[in-house]
Amino acid sequence: MKRLIALLCLTLTVAAGSGTALAENIKGRLGITGKIGFYLPGDSDFDNYKLETDAGFIGGGGLIYGVTDNLAAEVDVTYTKFGAELVSGLDQGDFSVTNIAMGVQYRFDTPQPKLSPYAGGGIDILISDYDRPGGADVDPTVGVHLCGGLDYFLTKHLVLNAEVRGVVAPEVDIDAPGGKSGNFDPSGVAGTFGVRLFFN
Repeated sequence: MKRLIALLCLTLTVAAGSGTALAENIKGRLGITGKIGFYLPGDSDFDNYKLETDAGFIGGGGLIYGVTDNLAAEVDVTYTKFGAELVSGLDQGDFSVTNIAMGVQYRFDTPQPKLSPYAGGGIDILISDYDRPGGADVDPTVGVHLCGGLDYFLTKHLVLNAEVRGVVAPEVDIDAPGGKSGNFDPSGVAGTFGVRLFFN
């Protein structure tokens, strides 16, 4: 987790240091994005036992719109699922998180017209579930994200994307049939690769 947070900071630093010039402009353009990748979640606890979580698969998509030469707005929805186990290795079921994220990007100009690094942030609505023997419910919550990424324009309309995104949110209650039984931490770091398609 610490290494991915460091990678996110490095990506943002590199993007912020980019020079000004001719990066592809998306002002006034609408696009759709599809992406897949991996998710490193925070650890949680249940019945006074610490739960260690596995890396999970993440996938989703959304919309992006160029507001100005350097500012873009985006909305996306991702879904991730990952296993949880006790320190002893005993399986404790699977968590899943649906993240509805709304944010903005600052897109940096570069001397390479096909490359467009960006940094951004926004608000996340996190809807979580815990699939385990005996059943359990997890409260929804709201968090924030920071991201850094890079778009590579194959053509004016077709773009390859790579992004690192960190989500921070408060722990929420895990409710089993007998009442509150633990805390779930929906925070984590995602690394994704995807494709954007601009319509205009």
